[in-house]
Amino acid sequence: MNFVRIVGRLRPSLLAALVIMVGALLAPAAQAASVQPLEIVTKSGVHVFSVEMATTEQEKETGLMYRKELADGKGMLFDFTPEQEVSMWMKNTYISLDMIFIRADGRILRIAENTEPMSTKIIPSRGLAKGVLEVIAGTAQKYGIQPGDRVGHPLFGGH
Repeated sequence: MNFVRIVGRLRPSLLAALVIMVGALLAPAAQAASVQPLEIVTKSGVHVFSVEMATTEQEKETGLMYRKELADGKGMLFDFTPEQEVSMWMKNTYISLDMIFIRADGRILRIAENTEPMSTKIIPSRGLAKGVLEVIAGTAQKYGIQPGDRVGHPLFGGH
C-alpha cells in the first residue's frame, strides 16, 4: 500500500518534469545556437550586427520563421559551406527582411530587399554564396549596403 501511495504522489511531478524536458527540447528551434558579431564595411563606414548562427539543417530550415519582430542591428547568418547556389523563401516568416547573399571571400553578391512576408516565392542567390545574412527590411538602404561591400565574420575568413 505504501508503494502505491508514493507512486501516486510522483505522477504529477513526473508529468511536470516531462513537460519541462519537452519544452527544453523544442526551445532550440525558436532560436539559433549562438550569437556572434558581424561587420559590414560600406562606403559610409563599418556597421556591426549581432547575428544568430544558423548552421544545422534544423536551424537553416527554420530560420526566422514565426518571429513577430527583429530589432535593428540584429539578424541571422546562414552557413551554406561550401559555396553554392542558394535559394531562400519567406514561408511562415511574418516580417519583411533584406536577404544579403555573401560569397566565400566575404564580398556581398546580391541583396534581395524588402522580401514579401509569408511568400513561397523562391529568392535565388544568382551566383555562388557561402552565407546569407537576413536582417530587418530596410537595413541595406538605411546603411548603404551594396553588392561588393565586404562582410567581416569568421565564416568568410574575417575576424
